[in-house]
Amino acid sequence: MSTVDRERLRDLMDAERRRFATDHPRSLELFERSKRSLLSGVPMNWMTRWAGGFPVFVREAHGAHFVDVDGREYVDLCLGDTGAMAGHAPPAAVEAIARQAANGITFMLPTEDSAWVGEELTRRFGLTGWQFALTATDANRFVIRLARELTGRPKVLVFNWCYHGSVDETFITLHEDGSVSARAGNLGPPVDPSVTTKVVEFNDVPALERALADRDVACVLAEPALTNIGIVLPEPGYHDALRELTAAAGTLLVIDETHTICAGPGGYTAAHGLKPDALTIGKAIASGVPAAVYGFTPEIASRLGPMTSEQEADTGGSGGTLAGNALSMASMRATLGEVLTDAAFERMIALGERFTSGVESVISDGGLPWHVTRLGCRAEYLFSARRPRTGAEAAANADGELDAYMHLFALNRGILLTPFHNMALMSPATVDWDVDRHTAVYAEAADSLIA
Repeated sequence: MSTVDRERLRDLMDAERRRFATDHPRSLELFERSKRSLLSGVPMNWMTRWAGGFPVFVREAHGAHFVDVDGREYVDLCLGDTGAMAGHAPPAAVEAIARQAANGITFMLPTEDSAWVGEELTRRFGLTGWQFALTATDANRFVIRLARELTGRPKVLVFNWCYHGSVDETFITLHEDGSVSARAGNLGPPVDPSVTTKVVEFNDVPALERALADRDVACVLAEPALTNIGIVLPEPGYHDALRELTAAAGTLLVIDETHTICAGPGGYTAAHGLKPDALTIGKAIASGVPAAVYGFTPEIASRLGPMTSEQEADTGGSGGTLAGNALSMASMRATLGEVLTDAAFERMIALGERFTSGVESVISDGGLPWHVTRLGCRAEYLFSARRPRTGAEAAANADGELDAYMHLFALNRGILLTPFHNMALMSPATVDWDVDRHTAVYAEAADSLIA
């Protein structure tokens, strides 16, 4: 099948929307009620991005499943877009959270858990000098500020269609003619991002070299693989070139593992022997409790110490009253020590392979011009035959209509994918049946388009 009949697709989508509205009366009722008090009817803007016209309201969640307010149960392959990658309510984290909540939540003072977590982060990622934040966005913001202070340089470099949370400097797009502009939907940027940021395509070594040549870039902020425009994997030798070019230019290399922790217990960094100057990660590391971290090489940490004096601790642009709070630290210790363990990742990655194999079999059997890409225990399918090597190629091959249809089709049959794109993630609680259920639903959706 080389193309999809768009008129048929629209008819199918209309039927799926009607089914969704019929099956979710309580969610619809709550959504309409919420419109009277919440902006767009949701507590956070990203919750508007649902193909059915309104979000499912959740009643409870355990492991790899959740139940909505209409009593319908789902296999959760979205997992809070990585925030619940540890699974919902893992017992070890729940126990630690309850214990710490009963003994105080935040003090603006350290607990013993912070020492343990710092040591575990060093074991996993090979860096030191760790600091804590509440979100990966903040971790990235703080590292950018520190990189500018260390280098005396104004610019940041990112990759086209990257994902680093809501960091202002990263909402920039590179166009085919070489011009740059703010990303569509970038609301109220403090300055034109071209003032603060350089942007090049992922996997384009010559472009990276040219962008660093002026020696005005404080840091390159990089996902080891692009993860929010489909999965775009690095080509062989790309990370070696990235490390060599940044070092030669006196530019710090910051690796954001927030999504790529799916590659293993030490993320893509440990799995592939990367050598960043700094590393950031958030979302998954505290079983859904807000927490993020950023760390440095010993050499960078030794240089930062004198710059972060106690006299200016509350005006240095990094930190926050609730950062490193006792509740987050307790949950992080339980998550890293007992949930997202080495053994858990071995199982999760095997499930990612099973998911990918199932999708590939459907694509092959149907003669579909689609593909699926896996990174550890994370996988994503795009509706194009060619596997993209840059963010621009992935964006050009995006198919919003098919994305919406496949997502809603799956949701109506008890499978939740990430609504912004067709991403599936495995948790320690995910089992073979969950994966195989998705394969069956994916095949049913493909058949509906072919018939």
